[in-house]
Amino acid sequence: MQKHKHLVAILGLAAGLAVFPVAAEDNKPLKVCAAEDEMPYSNKAGEGFENKLAELLGKGLGRKIEYVFWTDPRYFVRDFLDKRLCDVAIGVDDGDPRLLTTKPYYRSGYVFISREKDGLELKNWDSEALHKAKRIAFVPGTPAEIMLRAINRYNDQFNYSQELVGFKSKRNQYVKYENSKLVAEVASGSADVAVLWGPAAARYVKAASAPLVMTVIPDNNVRADGQKVGHHYSTSLGVHKLDPTLQAQLNKVLEDRQDEITELLEQEGIPLLDEPEPAK
Repeated sequence: MQKHKHLVAILGLAAGLAVFPVAAEDNKPLKVCAAEDEMPYSNKAGEGFENKLAELLGKGLGRKIEYVFWTDPRYFVRDFLDKRLCDVAIGVDDGDPRLLTTKPYYRSGYVFISREKDGLELKNWDSEALHKAKRIAFVPGTPAEIMLRAINRYNDQFNYSQELVGFKSKRNQYVKYENSKLVAEVASGSADVAVLWGPAAARYVKAASAPLVMTVIPDNNVRADGQKVGHHYSTSLGVHKLDPTLQAQLNKVLEDRQDEITELLEQEGIPLLDEPEPAK
């Protein structure tokens, strides 16, 4: 589900309409595409913050929630939403071209995580603490990998990164890095720093065995060739491209219940950022 749940753009079809035609399916359960076991987002037991968000959506639409669970985030759009096996996906990249996306309901960023007692100065990727760190926990395929390559710390962290998943082969299979484990590596002192998507880490930072510091990384990073590497992203709901009515209804629910959604995210400990000003 996440690679990390992001992209930037706002597609809000008919977001301002207050009244919608009542379709026959409005009385049917709202089928939500959800991860079977991708915490802290969702699981079958309903313990993720996206499970809680789904319940808010159901109340706002007056529809019962019915989950359609997937196990591999790489194919859930193709195998579930495109085939109309579910109606809505929660926590998608805003502007995902495969879907119609609602207006964003939160924006967050990648974070550095360190132990409070270490007092590390972690302001950006140029911070000296990153060059001195013996072990840096991160998820391959994310901006963290790109920037570790840019500061010449990727190669010496490669073996440690593989240890975190038991040296599993990545060929043709989904290798899941447990967010809880990466945060625990820092709390225990096994790693000096972790670099994770803030929403993925927040719950575990709050519950860590040792006090941790979570610092949002600035969004002004560039890789070795000078191309920008985004670190702040907006998150939306996604529906089938042929379902603009549901997109509009969800936009209205997000508008009406934004305070409740924000409170839910704040309770989770997620670092929330302001949406950027629209390009002129």
